[in-house]
Amino acid sequence: MGNKVNPNGYRLGILHTWSSRWFAPDKHQYRKYLFEDVQIRTMLRERFMNAGLVSIEIERSLSGMRIVMSAVRPGIIIGRGGKGLEDLRKVILTLLKVPVAEQSKYTLDLKIEQFKKPFLSARYTADYIAERIIKNFSHRNLAHNTMDRVMESGAKGVKVMYSGRIRGASIARREKYQLGTVPLSSIREDVDFAHTPALTRNGYVGVKVWICRTATT
Repeated sequence: MGNKVNPNGYRLGILHTWSSRWFAPDKHQYRKYLFEDVQIRTMLRERFMNAGLVSIEIERSLSGMRIVMSAVRPGIIIGRGGKGLEDLRKVILTLLKVPVAEQSKYTLDLKIEQFKKPFLSARYTADYIAERIIKNFSHRNLAHNTMDRVMESGAKGVKVMYSGRIRGASIARREKYQLGTVPLSSIREDVDFAHTPALTRNGYVGVKVWICRTATT
């Protein structure tokens, strides 16, 4: 398989499930639902950048929607006394263009879960590295320190790759770092993958992370 296939998509339906689960009766409704999902995910990631969002799952029914968010710091999303969830509900209903008269009838279930081992998530780890690359951290030390924390969390292996004008180099290049085993071709291995662009003063540096968490029998 190599690096040509997204490891998450390769295991979809076997180890990983779909992040959006709904049925559209026709292509027009499908396009509408898909665009709304993209808008909601973009808004949530921008609104809660400091919450450490790991995953966002969206489910739809005939009468409403259910959104399940896994975050490292769920308190940032919930807010004091649950006020954050109330404000978030209003924002999502506005994005969905639900008329004010029908908002009370629309079922919008927001569920927040805490992700207790953040460094077992490729999404959180990639965002963690990208945030520090922007702050001009040493990319080699950052990669090694992060991989150590991933392995201490119980992973079987981790791989980090940078691509772009690393540290302001005049010629773009790639650098790879790996600890443990990351078997990309074996479907039985639970390999999580994420990529995040880091906008530095010299341009974008791409950050890719592969984490092999457990093996299934």
